[in-house]
Parts: sequence; C-alpha cells; structure tokens
Amino acid sequence: MTLLKTTLVVLVVFIAFAAPSIAHDYTAGNIQIGHPWSRPTPPSAKVAGGYVKLTNAGSEPDRLIAIASPIASRTEIHGSVVENGVASMRPLDGAGIDPGATVAFEAERLHFMFIEPNRQLRNGERFPATLVFEKAGRVHVEFMVQMRTSAPAAEDHSGHGGSQ
Repeated sequence: MTLLKTTLVVLVVFIAFAAPSIAHDYTAGNIQIGHPWSRPTPPSAKVAGGYVKLTNAGSEPDRLIAIASPIASRTEIHGSVVENGVASMRPLDGAGIDPGATVAFEAERLHFMFIEPNRQLRNGERFPATLVFEKAGRVHVEFMVQMRTSAPAAEDHSGHGGSQ
C-alpha cells in the first residue's frame, strides 16, 4: 500500500509540473488565446510563422490590431489574398473576432510573420510576444516552438519580409 501511495504522490507532482509546459492558454478581456506556437526554423531563416486560436467569449466584437516580439525585427499579421487567380500572402492591418467566434491562425491562411528573426527557433523552446487588441488591450504570451505533422509547412515565402 505504501508503494501505491508513493507512486500516486509522484504522479500528482509530475502532472502538476508538466501541465503548464503542455498547455499554455491566455486570456485578454473576453478573448481566449489558445496555444500560440511556431515551427522550428533553419539557422539562417529570414522569416518564421506563428499560429494561434483566438476565441471571443464576450458579447461585443474585438479586433487583434498588432503583434510584437523581441525575437524579430518586425512582426506582422498576414493573410492569404487571391488576386486574378493567384494566391499570395499579404500583411493585414488586423483581424476581427466576432462575439462567440473563433479565429484560427493557421499555416497558409491567417498567420503571424516574425520577420528577420534574431536567432534560430529550436524545437521545444519558447519565445515571448505581445498581442494587442482594440478592446481587450495588451497580453503577453509565449509561443511554443514545435513540429506539427497535421499540416505541411509552406515552402515558398517569397514576398515575405520585403519592404513596404
């Protein structure tokens, strides 16, 4: 019985310490920010992508208007645009989040671009960023750098990081 109790105590302590490293969700006002993450980058990458799910639990719309991070010289909100049948990624001035809605920042759709990162992003590490909302204000988050197998990474980032 003592071995069982000891095992249970060890298991509870392990879960208590492991849970914060696995799930990292944040809240800003009525906006729930789910699992900010980025893919690992090669050593000389000129850009890195960022992904997250934003859910508006309030009764009023809000808008993500900016993102900043010390790991990049510039950070932008990007979205897919189709013009004359050609898809490309372009910087956006924000992303609206209607009441009750979830906006998913995903590869090859709506995403963040960390332009000219000052270091390589390695699997398992985290880096800080600040999201700015019109109503909910500023919230400091950490992006988890991890491999994702559910969706392929975009290989062509031409046009990202160019002067505007």
